[in-house]
Amino acid sequence: MSKRSSNKAPQHHRKHPSTARVTGRPQRANLDPCGPTALGFTRADFPPTTRADMEERGWDQCDFVYVSGDAYVDHPSFGTAIIVRLLESHGYRVGVIAQPDWRDPASVAALGEPRLGFFVSAGNMDSMVNHYSVSKHRRRTDAYTPGGASGARPDHAVVVYGNLIRRTFKETPIILGGIEASLRRLAHYDYWSDRLKRSILLDSGADLVSYGMGERSVVAIADALDSGLPVEQITYVEGTVYRTRSLDEVYDYTLLPSWDELEADRLTYAKSFSTQYENMDPFSGKRLVEPYPHNVFVVQNPPSKPLSQPEFDEAYDLPYTRTYHPDYEAAGGVPALKEVKMSLISNRGCFGECSFCALTFHQGRIVQTRSHKSLLAEARKITQEPDFKGYIHDVGGPTANFRQPACKKQLTRGACVHKRCLWPDVCRQMDVSHRDYVQLLRELRSLPGVKKVFVRSGIRFDYALADTDDTFIRELCAHHVSGQLKVAPEHVSDAVLSVMGKPSRSVYDRFVTKYREVNKELGKKQYLVPYLMSSHPGSTLREAVELAEYVRDMGYMPEQVQDFYPTPSTMSTCMYYTGVDPRTMKPIYVPKSAHEKALQRALIQYRKPENYDLVVEALRKAGRGDLIGFGPKCLVRPTRPHGTKRPRQSGRQAKSFDGHGARGPVGKGAKRGANAIGRNRAGQGREANRGGHRG
Repeated sequence: MSKRSSNKAPQHHRKHPSTARVTGRPQRANLDPCGPTALGFTRADFPPTTRADMEERGWDQCDFVYVSGDAYVDHPSFGTAIIVRLLESHGYRVGVIAQPDWRDPASVAALGEPRLGFFVSAGNMDSMVNHYSVSKHRRRTDAYTPGGASGARPDHAVVVYGNLIRRTFKETPIILGGIEASLRRLAHYDYWSDRLKRSILLDSGADLVSYGMGERSVVAIADALDSGLPVEQITYVEGTVYRTRSLDEVYDYTLLPSWDELEADRLTYAKSFSTQYENMDPFSGKRLVEPYPHNVFVVQNPPSKPLSQPEFDEAYDLPYTRTYHPDYEAAGGVPALKEVKMSLISNRGCFGECSFCALTFHQGRIVQTRSHKSLLAEARKITQEPDFKGYIHDVGGPTANFRQPACKKQLTRGACVHKRCLWPDVCRQMDVSHRDYVQLLRELRSLPGVKKVFVRSGIRFDYALADTDDTFIRELCAHHVSGQLKVAPEHVSDAVLSVMGKPSRSVYDRFVTKYREVNKELGKKQYLVPYLMSSHPGSTLREAVELAEYVRDMGYMPEQVQDFYPTPSTMSTCMYYTGVDPRTMKPIYVPKSAHEKALQRALIQYRKPENYDLVVEALRKAGRGDLIGFGPKCLVRPTRPHGTKRPRQSGRQAKSFDGHGARGPVGKGAKRGANAIGRNRAGQGREANRGGHRG
C-alpha cells in the first residue's frame, strides 16, 4: 500500500472531557473554558506539529510540511487550516510548523524533510500590514499569535521562510501561497522600502507560487509531485507562477516589460500593471511572462477557475476542530479566532472593484457562494459552542450581499475586460437580486437557539439600491442591524470617488435617505456609520475640505478614519507609485508626504483640539479661510483652544448620527456594539488583504 493511500485523514469529532486522551503535555490549571481541552480535543485531533506527534501516528515522514506565519487555528476562516485539511482529505500526510524561529534554521527542520515538499505562507494577513501602520509605526500586538504577542514572525515572512528552508533543504520543492505571496507574484511596488521589488518567487528561493484561492492549484501540485513529476516540470497548473530560463515551451503568452525597463521608468510599470489587471479573469486571462536579467523569465499562468458550489462546500465542510492548537492554551488562545468564531463565510470574490482593494488580484471578480445546506450545518455547529450567546455575528465575505455572479455570462466568458459591473453606474446586464441572501438569512435566524443574525462584513449599498425589490433593505433593518450599520462610502467628493471606483455621493445620499425611511417605518432608531478614507490618490486639500464639510453637516466626528495604505497589487497603489491612473495613463495627484497626509486626516477629525494647528494650516493652504471663524459653518475658531484636550463626553451624552445629521443617544452598549463591528471587520477578510478591502 502506498504512503498516500494508507494515509487518509482521520475523522475528527468531539470527545467528552472525561474520556479525552491527553498526550505529550500535562493538564494545565485555569485553561480557557472554550479552548481545545475543555472541548475534549487533544493533540491527536490536530495536524502534527512535533516529531512526537508524528511518531504517535506512526509516521516516519510527512508528505508535506506547511510553514505558516500564523499560529495554527483549525477553523475554516484561516487559510492554513483549509489547505491542510484539504490535502489530508486527498490522502496526504501534512505537518504544520507555525511561526518558526526565523533566526534558527533548525526550526524549519522540526518535522524533518517532507517526502514531497513545503508549503509556505505568511498567514491570513500580509506580514508587513500585520507589523506596521500606514505611518510605518510598529504595531504592538498581533492577533494571529498566541496571546496577541508581537514579534513572532519576520518582516516579509514568505521570503525569509523560503530562504531559510532552501538553505536547510537544498532540493526539496517549495511552494508559496497566501495573500502575501499572491500579491507579490510579479514585480510590485513595496511601500515600506519605497521601491519596486522583483517577483517574490526570485527573492524567496521557492519553486512555485500558488496565487489566489488555492484549493484547486494546491491539490494539482500535490498530485503532480506525488506522481513523481519534478517540480520544474509543473508548468501547466492554472493559478500558479513558475520561473524558467527558456520560453521555447511557453505558448500563448503576453510579454510584459522586463525588470530593467520597469526599474528605469515608472510609467512602464503602470502599463505593465494595466496589462496584468486586464488578464485576471480565469476565462479570458492570458499567460503573462515577465523577463529578468540573466535569461530568467517569471511565468504567470491564467487564474484558477472559480469553485463550483459543491467544491466550495467541500472546503468548508472538512472536519475542523474549530479551535486553536492546544499548545496555545497557556497564552490564552489566539485572539483572531474570537473575531470570526461566531461568523459564517457565505461567499468569496467581488465584482465591486474598488481601486484600493486587492480582491481583484486575489479572489477575482466572479462571486462564488456556499449552499444553504452547508451554511446551516456550520451554523448549527456554532450554536453548540459553549460560549455561544445566541448571536451569529456575520454572514458574508468580501461583500455580504453578493450571492451570485454579476451576470450569467461571467461563468462561461468571464468578467468584462474594459467594463466594471458597478462603476460608474450599475451595468444594465447585471442580475440584481437579493432573494437568495434574504432566504438564507431567514433560514439562519429560524434555527433553534439563534436570537439574532447580524450582517457586519459590509454591504454594497449601490447594489442594494439597484434591486427593484426593497425586501432586503427592510429585512436588514428589521432583523440584522445591531443599532449601527457600517457602510463604506469612503469619500464624498465625486472626483475622488471616481478614482476609487466607488459610486457617486448622490448614490450614498439616496441610500441614507432610504435607510432612514425604512427605520422610521419600523419604529427603530438605527444609525449609519460610514468608513472614510483620507489621502487617497486624487484627493487634494480641496477634496479633503469637502469631506470635512460633510462631516461637519453630519454633526459627528468619525473615530474610524483610514489613511490610504499602499499595499501591493492594487490599482490605487500603482497610482501612488507612478503618479498616473494606469487605466487611462493620465497624471493624477497623489498626497505622499507625511505632513500632507496629516493635514488631510486632521480635516476629517477637525474637532480634536490637538488637530487645531493642522486644520488651520490646511484650510489656509486650500484657500478656505472662510471656514475659520465663529459662524455656524466654520470648522474651527480663529484662536487655538485652551489646553491640549477637550473634556470627553460620557457614554450617555455622546451622539451618533444617521448620515444626515439626525442624532440619537448612544449608551455604552451601543458603543461596544460599534467596536464589535470594527473588530469583526478586521477579522473578516480571511485571506483578503487587510490593508486593501472594505465592502
